[in-house]
Amino acid sequence: MNLSKREIVDILKSESNEIFQTADEIRRQYVGDGIHLRGLIEFSNICKRNCLYCGLQCSNRSAERYRLSKNDILTLVQGGISQGYKTIVLQSGEDEFYSTNLLCDIISRIKDFGAAVTLSIGEKTFAEYKAYKEAGADRFLLRIETTDKDLYQKMHPRADFENRKRCLCDLKKLGYETGTGCLVGLPGQTMESLADDILFFKSLDADMVGIGPFIPHPQTPLAHEKNGDLDLAVKVMALTRVLLPDINIPATTAMESLRPDGRLLALQSGANVVMPNLTDELHKKMYEIYPNKAGTSRFELEEKLSEINRFIVNDNCGFRKSF
Repeated sequence: MNLSKREIVDILKSESNEIFQTADEIRRQYVGDGIHLRGLIEFSNICKRNCLYCGLQCSNRSAERYRLSKNDILTLVQGGISQGYKTIVLQSGEDEFYSTNLLCDIISRIKDFGAAVTLSIGEKTFAEYKAYKEAGADRFLLRIETTDKDLYQKMHPRADFENRKRCLCDLKKLGYETGTGCLVGLPGQTMESLADDILFFKSLDADMVGIGPFIPHPQTPLAHEKNGDLDLAVKVMALTRVLLPDINIPATTAMESLRPDGRLLALQSGANVVMPNLTDELHKKMYEIYPNKAGTSRFELEEKLSEINRFIVNDNCGFRKSF
C-alpha cells in the first residue's frame, strides 16, 4: 500500500486507532502469527558519541563503563543457543576497542553455533561492514532516529546526518538485512517529520524497523523533557507495517517500559519480533540508554503471547520473506 505524506500526517494526528487493526491484519497476511526471538547481548556500554537522549553518551560521567571479552560474549551466546535462540544480536556503544579482526572472529564463532548474527554497533566504514559480512554477519541495525536533518544535528553533536544515511546505503549494497528506525517524541519533532521518517523507511526498503518512544535519561541534557507518547509511537510502527508489509518489526522494550502492556499492544498493531536480553544481570543494569528498562523471561513472554493467540517460531532464523 502507498500513502502520501499528507495521508500519513492525517493518520498520525487522528484520534482514531483504526490503523492498529489494519496493521495487524497486514502483519497476519504477510508474516503470520509467529513471533521471532532475537537474543540480545549488550557487550560494551562505552561510546564515543554524545547523543543528547542517550545514557551511554560520552559526556555522562555517572555511567559505570564496561567491556565484555570475547570469551564472555561467547559464553552468553552459548547460553542463548541452549535456550533455543536462532539469532544473536550483538549491540554496543560505538567502542573502538573492538578491532575488525576481533569482531570478525566473534562473528565466525557464533556462526559455528548455527545462529544468525545481527550487529548493532554504529557507524563504520564500507570496508569494515564488508569484513563483518564476509565473516558471516547477516543483519545490521542502525536507527536513523530522525530524518529531520536539523533535528538530527541538534540531537547528535559532532555526528553527520549524511554519513548516517551513507552507512545505511552501504549496508544495503553489501546484502545485509538492514534495520533502521526512529525515536518518537524527541523535543522539537513534528508529525511531518515522523511522516518523513516512515517514507524514508519505505524508500530505503528497510528489512527491519524499530520504533521506540523517547524516554529521558536523568544524566543527559534532555533529563527534564517529557516522555514520548506510546500510542503515537505504536501508530508510527503500524503505518510502517502498512507501507512495508513483509518486513520484521520488533515490539521494542521502550514500549513496555512506558506501559506494562506496551509490548502486547505493539504485537497487536503490526509487530512480529521480540528481543529478549541475554546479557548477564550485572552488565544489563549498566547498559542504560534510558532508565527503568523493562525485562521479561522467555516463560513470561510465552504466557503473554498465548493471551493474544501468538506463538514463538522455533524452526528458522526469521529472515525477511520476499514477495
